Amino acid sequence: ADTACKNRPLDLVFIVDSSRSVRPEEFEKVKIFLSEMIDTLDVGERTTRVAVMNYASTVKVEFPLRSYFDKASMKEAVSHIEPLSAGTMTGLAIQTAMEEVFTEEMGTRPATFNIPKVVIVVTDGRPQDQVEDVAAGARTAGIEIYAVGVGRADMQSLRIMASEPLDEHVFYVETYGVIEQLTSRFRETFCAVNVCALGSHGCQQVCVSNGASHRCDCYEGYTLNPDKRTCSAVDMCAPGRHECDQICVSNNGSYVCDCYEGYTLNPDKKTCSAMDMCAPGRHDCAQVCLSNDGSYSCGCYEGYTLNPDKKTCSAAELCVPGRHDCEQLCVRGEQSYTCDCPTAAPSAQTGGRTITSSLVTTEEACKCEAIVALQDSVTSRLEALSTK
Repeated sequence: ADTACKNRPLDLVFIVDSSRSVRPEEFEKVKIFLSEMIDTLDVGERTTRVAVMNYASTVKVEFPLRSYFDKASMKEAVSHIEPLSAGTMTGLAIQTAMEEVFTEEMGTRPATFNIPKVVIVVTDGRPQDQVEDVAAGARTAGIEIYAVGVGRADMQSLRIMASEPLDEHVFYVETYGVIEQLTSRFRETFCAVNVCALGSHGCQQVCVSNGASHRCDCYEGYTLNPDKRTCSAVDMCAPGRHECDQICVSNNGSYVCDCYEGYTLNPDKKTCSAMDMCAPGRHDCAQVCLSNDGSYSCGCYEGYTLNPDKKTCSAAELCVPGRHDCEQLCVRGEQSYTCDCPTAAPSAQTGGRTITSSLVTTEEACKCEAIVALQDSVTSRLEALSTK
């Protein structure tokens, strides 16, 4: 039977010390330890993913979590790792793991998958940099740290790095020659019963392990059904669940925002701005378009009235009573009107010619009585001249 751990997928990163104090033959023992650890794991794209980092004064990512999903390829890559020599920058190595290895781009699975992120640091010395704050930051970020000390390793530094409880996360061996003994210890640790990893939990979306028991959960935008196993999309457009300014359109567990007619969606994809509905081609008013906060209404030029269709215009009858201020006659033009007076037409014969007064008009107001009096005066004067 396969001795591999079948029931706990991990995103597992080995960080191995290859400083000057680790002799070449000892480093070969470390590589054997890595290969035997790989053999005990259920390696695969959907199960346990493995990355290996090598450090001394500098840090080298030998291969990230996304590189190999079979044991043979992994072990082949491990066999080609060469020591870096020089110092022991353990803090830098852990920082690099956080920034460059535990990323989705490099193969780490999303948090919603609930795959444990685990680091195993193997070192035989004392860190030459500040490891305490870096390790604390890694643990806060959800990374579980195991510290393996060999020979001259500083135990206090191992305890500063490791996760709680320390008696389950700090290991020590006297020489690299017996480091392989830790393989069975790690197998027992990683193969603790985890129902969620067995594939028999029955959860439709997310399984949350709790020791020997478990519970089901759902991705964001979904809610757990009464059967406590399956999930249904929630109405993301219910009041208080979305950030849309005007219209929320639900879309299978998520949503998109939209706007009322006359408004356009802003670049933030949430708020709306009123469009100029009176821009050319956007309205159907015959004469005047009046914009009004995302909508519009039609109007007409002076002398026209809006038809019942609220779009077209007809010339108004400006000379109906009450619509003009002419004293006597109102003369309608195409879009306006002028005032006029009745014609006064007395005549006189002078030298064989007939003199008839002209029609007098004014555009302001007709002072017709004064004009008629003037015409009478002119007529009388002409008659007096003709009798001489």
